[in-house]
Amino acid sequence: MDRLMSMRVFVQIADRGSLSAASAALDISRAMTSRYLESLEEWLGVRLLHRTTRKLSLTDAGEQALQRCRDMVELSDEVKANASQAGEVQGRLRVTSSPSFAEAQLTAAVVEFQRLHPKVAVDLVTTDRTVDLVEDRIDLAVRISNRVDEGLVARRLATCHSLLCASPAYVELAGEPKVPSDLKTHQCIVNSTGFEPTYHLKSGGDVIAVDVRASLTANETSVVRAAVLAGAGIAMLPTYYVADDIATGTLCVILPEFTLEPMGVQAVYLSRRHQPHPLRLLIEFLAERFGGSVAPWDRAHGGLGLGKKLLA
Repeated sequence: MDRLMSMRVFVQIADRGSLSAASAALDISRAMTSRYLESLEEWLGVRLLHRTTRKLSLTDAGEQALQRCRDMVELSDEVKANASQAGEVQGRLRVTSSPSFAEAQLTAAVVEFQRLHPKVAVDLVTTDRTVDLVEDRIDLAVRISNRVDEGLVARRLATCHSLLCASPAYVELAGEPKVPSDLKTHQCIVNSTGFEPTYHLKSGGDVIAVDVRASLTANETSVVRAAVLAGAGIAMLPTYYVADDIATGTLCVILPEFTLEPMGVQAVYLSRRHQPHPLRLLIEFLAERFGGSVAPWDRAHGGLGLGKKLLA
């Protein structure tokens, strides 16, 4: 069998702690992973791993062989990366984000990236859950979050601001809140994915926490927006998704003198070392497209009153 692939499999098993995780990372079957490992052990004439029903651990021989195998794999990847950079960029990337961010911002960015690099194929996976990059074989996750999972690397692409919004019809029917405590008497729509029914509103140096009544919850921003447009109540919505609605008057900003906690738009991936060239180029492209002191979707509407306090 391919000696280099056998070494790659061994390194993945050692790093990830199981044959199943290594299989997922390499996109091969568990049976094939086992065969590669057995082939390497047979070639070296030693057992590399202690295998029990609960866990794997390196033998003494495995400890000694691991770094040498890792060096060989990394050298091979480096040679391959240098060769690919010399020619036209090609490959396939699996990228994931929330449906709302993909719809509003990411899809157009990916299409533009592919115009620059037409031989790079992209699988764009949209989901409202936080995916496991190893299990789902994801090269890049674009996440709206201020936290990064342990073991992953993140690069901040932009800042995501949110505003409290309602439809003009709802405001006409229920009245407009004048102070944060008024929110307690209003119908509110809450994103149930990682959000609590509490709004933290900031004015100057003061932060006011307001527990609201979640009359409707949904696990995706697009559904929350649809409910607000239908007049169901007030919701916290990201400006990347509703900037046009606010600019055209389809949605009203509630308590505009207050701000909500900003979130990071993060490019999340497994490792900085030996990234595939197309992945490195895509991250740089997104950082340039979305970057700057103010995100492009806020900058575009700064003159309409939407982004004045965000641009300050």
